[in-house]
Amino acid sequence: MLLRIAGLGPGDPRLLTIGTLDALRAIGKASVALAPPDLTAYLERNGIVIVREMIDDAALFVRGSSEQISHFVERLETRGDDSLGLGILGNPLSDFPGLPTLLRALESRGTATEIVPGMPRATLTASIAMPLVPLPPQSAHHTWDDVVEIMARLRMSCPWDREQTHRTLLPYLIEETYEVVEAIEEERLEGLCDELGDLLLQVLFHAQLAMEVGKFSIADVIDALANKMVRRHPHVFGDAVIEDVDAQWRSWERLKSLEATGRSRKSRLDGIPKHLGALQRGQRMQEKAARVGFDWPNVNGILDKLTEELRELSEARRFRNDDPRVREELGDVFFTLVNLSRALGVDAESAVREANEKFYRRFAFMEECAGARGKALADLDMVELEELWQLAKS
Repeated sequence: MLLRIAGLGPGDPRLLTIGTLDALRAIGKASVALAPPDLTAYLERNGIVIVREMIDDAALFVRGSSEQISHFVERLETRGDDSLGLGILGNPLSDFPGLPTLLRALESRGTATEIVPGMPRATLTASIAMPLVPLPPQSAHHTWDDVVEIMARLRMSCPWDREQTHRTLLPYLIEETYEVVEAIEEERLEGLCDELGDLLLQVLFHAQLAMEVGKFSIADVIDALANKMVRRHPHVFGDAVIEDVDAQWRSWERLKSLEATGRSRKSRLDGIPKHLGALQRGQRMQEKAARVGFDWPNVNGILDKLTEELRELSEARRFRNDDPRVREELGDVFFTLVNLSRALGVDAESAVREANEKFYRRFAFMEECAGARGKALADLDMVELEELWQLAKS
């Protein structure tokens, strides 16, 4: 019995070494850990049968979970003298923390092993970490470790940073998020680089505050994110097959429901932040409802509903404008408009932001034109205002 542990490189079939390919071909069968589907398919096209039942949780196996490795070794023993390849993403010698545990377990059972190095994942990491934006004079390139240390030193030495709490930082987190949105909508890619950095600072700041009271660190944040993404994308990091975007959404919702936070929720609509903009929150709720079939069959139905809601609003106004029913019916009109936006494939929040900006441009143009005439807008009558509005539109 032989287990040949071979490095699969960073995950791109084009970066698979000839040595690894030949080593796995010679055995003809292999289990793979965390290999992307296109890499797995490439191995199969090259005559390697993928044995999928050997590893329960590839991420835990690679990390060195003694339970996962024990299960693997036990299943290996049941194969008798049938040799097997084990493909590990990257280079087993540098990217497989569980390698020593696995080798000791195999040695205690008398199983022979061979290790075939592959291109380290650090090769891919280095290419991602290489900056693309030239720095101004007197600046230096920094690593992730540097920026984490900078944040820690700010908390130690800067009076303003020392005073901050999770709650006092909330306005800055919201502000920085919207500045990222603004840079994207205005297509300012140079500005987007800076704004993403400011948003990242908020993440680092909150993680630093939590670490100081022993709750979690930025490493825990990264682990939680990476594990969640791997867990929720079995079609990318496992053997699952997803046919289209709708199937992806169904898979995503199902996997989320199995997690601890998902199991604690009473409704599918739980988990949508209450502090989202009202239009955005409404659209997210409607999207979730639509995924279980609670949706209009076509746009015409929504348009009919909009007509109905406008009629109900008009009826409510027949009594008094401050009647609570007016507020309620107006809310129903907005909610129906959000449904219409979703059905048309339009993000309601973005559409209203764009309408706001359009009004701002036109109104500012009217002010400029009135100023050129030596007047303020308040000095103009309705006819003159309408004339300037039409000019602004044109």
